[in-house]
Amino acid sequence: MHCPFCKNPDTRVLDSRVAEEGGAIRRRRVCGACEKRFTTIEQMQLTVLKRSGATEPFNRDKAVSGVRKACKGRPVSDDDLARLGQQVEDALRESGAAEIAAHEVGLAILDPLKSLDEVAYLRFASVYKAFDSVDDFAAEIAVLMARAADGELAEHTARQQP
Repeated sequence: MHCPFCKNPDTRVLDSRVAEEGGAIRRRRVCGACEKRFTTIEQMQLTVLKRSGATEPFNRDKAVSGVRKACKGRPVSDDDLARLGQQVEDALRESGAAEIAAHEVGLAILDPLKSLDEVAYLRFASVYKAFDSVDDFAAEIAVLMARAADGELAEHTARQQP
């Protein structure tokens, strides 16, 4: 690690701590030449394995941009999209794998998007799951309706209990 102040390659670690709930390591370092201290954070690099076989680093902004298109004209804020992007990245990191198939990124987007906006979810799912007909939309809508009915039933049951 080169010193950010004098560019000397001779630095040593003074202290290491787990950061970001185990997702990173924070290191306190000191430069051997100028004796200035600085902090580094080491984080696992997520890599996406594309269908073509190529790999690229995971880019949260790229994942969010696809969702942004599905949310066009919907009451979804940039903050909502940023939170969704963080949820997706957290879910991918929790898997423990350093290399994730592009398909898994799409799956990680679906659940948080469904909770955020069901119309945007249908738009995204129709492209992601390659809907071929109106029947595909109808089946997905039926799943959403059943989920909504289950939620209403649970809410009603909770109100009935003393």
